[in-house]
This record gives sequence, C-alpha cells and structure tokens, in this order.
Amino acid sequence: MSTETERVEAAGPDAPDFLAVQNSPEFQDLKRKQRRFIFPVAMGFLAWYGLYMYLAAYAHDFMSIRVFGNITSGLLFGLLQFVTTFIITLVYVSYANRVLDPAAEKLRNALERRIDDEAALEGSGFRPQTPGEKS
Repeated sequence: MSTETERVEAAGPDAPDFLAVQNSPEFQDLKRKQRRFIFPVAMGFLAWYGLYMYLAAYAHDFMSIRVFGNITSGLLFGLLQFVTTFIITLVYVSYANRVLDPAAEKLRNALERRIDDEAALEGSGFRPQTPGEKS
C-alpha cells in the first residue's frame, strides 16, 4: 500500500485533496505574499536587535549616557525593542487584513464550493471518473 493511498484512506473519501490545494497557484501566491512581508520585516527587526545587543556588549560608554534623570540611552534602546515589536504587530495585522485575508477567503470559498459540488454529485449517484480509472 502506498503512502498516498494511506493518506487518502486516513482522510476519508469525502475529504478534500489538501495537497492539490497546497500546490495550487492561488495558495502559492498567498504564501508568497506572506513571505514577502514576514522575511524582510523579521530580518530588519533582527538587525535592530543585533545592534542593540552589540551596543550593550561593546559600547558601554554610549549605552550609559544619561538622557534625563536616571534614564540612560541603553534603557531607551531596550524599551524601543518593545515599541518596535508592537509597531510590527500592528503593521502586520493591517497588511493581513488588507492583502492576506481577502486572498485566503477567496481560496477557502473556492475549496468549499468544490466540496459542496462533489457532495451534490455524490448525492445524485453520479461520480466523475478519475484519470486512469477504467469504467
């Protein structure tokens, strides 16, 4: 028994073919849009964090400059890490709402329509022939 057959049997005969959906151009486009946002932002944040760590380790004089009262530049840089995290989160949520969610909704609706159409065909007693299947 092949792994493909095992996968289909485990999912059941009515389960959608998620591998086909994953390989579809629409899904690949959705993943591409997500990666185009996530990777550059993640790299930028890691560079920003790396700069903070470098300054904390090697620029003691700079990080100990008192900005006002007992607040040093090192403390401000550390707090800015949190601010940056919240800003990135807000920007990502906005991007996801504008770009990713509509594309995911469209993909999900198409998959649900396909499932409903297949269920309607099964209910009618008609089953389309799969490629390679003999009648």
